[in-house]
Amino acid sequence: MRFAFLTLLLAFIPALAQQPVIAPPPRPVNPYARGEKMLDAYLKDQVKRVADNCLSDLTTKDEWEKRRPELRRQFLEMMGLWPLPAKTNLKATVVGTVDAGDFNVERLHFQSMPDLYVTANLYLPKPTPDNAAKKYPTILYLCGHGNLVENGISFGSKVPYQYHPAWFATHGYACLILDTLELGEILGQHHGTYREKMWWWQARGYTPAGVELWNAIRALDYLESRPEVDAKRIGVTGRSGGGATSWWIAAADDRPQVIVPVAGIADLYSHLCEGVTPRVAKGVISGHCDCMYMVNTYRWDFPMVAALVAPRPLLLGNSDADDIFPVAGYRRIADKVRKVYALYGAEEKFQLLETKGPHKDTPELRIGIDKWMNRWLKNDTTTEVKDDLPPPLKPQQLKVLAKLPEWRVNETVHEVFVRSARIEQPSNAAVAREWWSAKKPELLASLKEKVFGGWVQNPPPLKATVAADVTHDGVRLRAIDFVSEDCIELRLFVMSSPKVEKPAEVILSVLDEDGWSRWCDGLGSEFAEVLQLSRKPKRDNALFAQNRGVMESQKIAFAAIAPRGIGVTRWAEAGGFEDTMIRRRFPLLGQTLDGQRVWDARRAIAALLVQPDLRMGKLTIHGEREAAAIALYAGIFESAITGFDLWYLSNAHYDGATFLNVLKVLDVPQAVALAMPRKIALHVRTEADRAGWDWVVRLQRAFGSDALVVKVVGE
Repeated sequence: MRFAFLTLLLAFIPALAQQPVIAPPPRPVNPYARGEKMLDAYLKDQVKRVADNCLSDLTTKDEWEKRRPELRRQFLEMMGLWPLPAKTNLKATVVGTVDAGDFNVERLHFQSMPDLYVTANLYLPKPTPDNAAKKYPTILYLCGHGNLVENGISFGSKVPYQYHPAWFATHGYACLILDTLELGEILGQHHGTYREKMWWWQARGYTPAGVELWNAIRALDYLESRPEVDAKRIGVTGRSGGGATSWWIAAADDRPQVIVPVAGIADLYSHLCEGVTPRVAKGVISGHCDCMYMVNTYRWDFPMVAALVAPRPLLLGNSDADDIFPVAGYRRIADKVRKVYALYGAEEKFQLLETKGPHKDTPELRIGIDKWMNRWLKNDTTTEVKDDLPPPLKPQQLKVLAKLPEWRVNETVHEVFVRSARIEQPSNAAVAREWWSAKKPELLASLKEKVFGGWVQNPPPLKATVAADVTHDGVRLRAIDFVSEDCIELRLFVMSSPKVEKPAEVILSVLDEDGWSRWCDGLGSEFAEVLQLSRKPKRDNALFAQNRGVMESQKIAFAAIAPRGIGVTRWAEAGGFEDTMIRRRFPLLGQTLDGQRVWDARRAIAALLVQPDLRMGKLTIHGEREAAAIALYAGIFESAITGFDLWYLSNAHYDGATFLNVLKVLDVPQAVALAMPRKIALHVRTEADRAGWDWVVRLQRAFGSDALVVKVVGE
């Protein structure tokens, strides 16, 4: 049988050989591979720089104490709370009380600022003859993202989290539990950049974390007004989003004496680099809304926030399988914070509570919280703590508002919480000239510190190298590779006439994605290799001929830079989820994407200036739409720019290019004024658009200048 089978197999082999070979399907080409690789390396490099600088210079307790006031001020500023708002009348109102057997629950609201409503429940032990005049140790409980909505009615997050304050009230504590801005009885907004693409939040320097912090500060003010509360024995706790707010209030305010944030913090590496969701936008930031983050102007890592709590008793709680607060991320924080507590000789006051489980409120975490509060608020280490939760109350019993207040700002507080700068120029021309001469350097200094403070302080060598030089059909194209900063290598293009040895003017275009496509189409397939394109663009012959004629007759060279994330370094589909998550990362590095692109344009200017035939004569910078703003700011900081050619530049950062905190300093008309007295051409669509530049036109008139020209050119 074995021999017969072998004979049959040998006979079959030639037939097999005659069958067509089916090749495996080609692997799809990832058009974003280069950009992804560059971005990943950049994020890791930047995070390492920030992490290495965090708490690396601790020396003595006295030195740390000297630093703390300024660090707290910086923290409040990054929360949109510096200077601190006025503490207006809380208008606290108790609308009813629920008898829950062993404790009472007051349903109340207060206004943390005028018309900003905070709905809350205050849990109090049932009064008895023995405790009628007693002041209780008190807990401020800060809710996470756990809202209850039934039949279109929001009951807030205080309902799903009620078992925490109920436990405290049955064990001798007062406990005030707050609804959050987004998930309260009035539904505000936590997802401005995450979901709504409100990139102007970055320009305004706004984070909903600041509102949550302010509401918690005012909640402490309210608790201090209550006769049942022992103001010297206040603890704060919360989980997830409430854990983050627990960190915020403890870092900003000394009144909380004991703090237990649960599942609310991880270090910068975890937020920006750790994990695999999504493909390129790694980091757990993809699982967090905007209330989890400060606007990181001063480039902090999160251990700095925790360090501001020392030496008060602090228990960091987390589960070991929490996918949005990874183990390594909170352990690295704990390692650094222990060193701060050691300066005070208070090592026992900082502990890490790590329990088994996912991102969930487990009995082990609750028992850990309760033990810690007993230990430090009651000096009780002997009472056995059990997770003996009372029966839950019905949502209707805890609801505060019978109807929404007519005059309220909860849904729109992001529009007013952080004020934009209002720069009014004097009406008298002579006074205006003197005023602007003093104001201009002040604004430039603020831009460098608050807006572009994330720019590299010690740039690496430029390494501007001519990588290609191709002439075809009367057009010469050079490719100049250069290093913008570590991990960011870009290519600058210079198009000129081979008949012109030294151009009289170079016009540098800062390209957006549409501009990059037009630039490539204006050259055609003969230059595809120099442009590093996998496709071969079909030449726009009319544009090609026009450029060739202008370059020869007027001795002009056209240069172009596609900043990071545009063209061949594009890393995600514009406007998609990954693109959104990437753009959300940069404020945690003290930057925005557009701010980094300004830096790229500045370095492209430097790369132009080291070319012997290009550094003489005029240098005009050009851009369209948001790229016009990038060109404008690059030119402001580069004195070699002699003129600006800006098309469809928005006159407001609210809907134009986004730079961190820029609206706290100025808006676009003032930025244009900073570029004067150099020549500026603004091309606008309509007469109404022209009117948007009246501020800078009036200033120019005061100086008797004609540097700025606003032209209506239509669409």
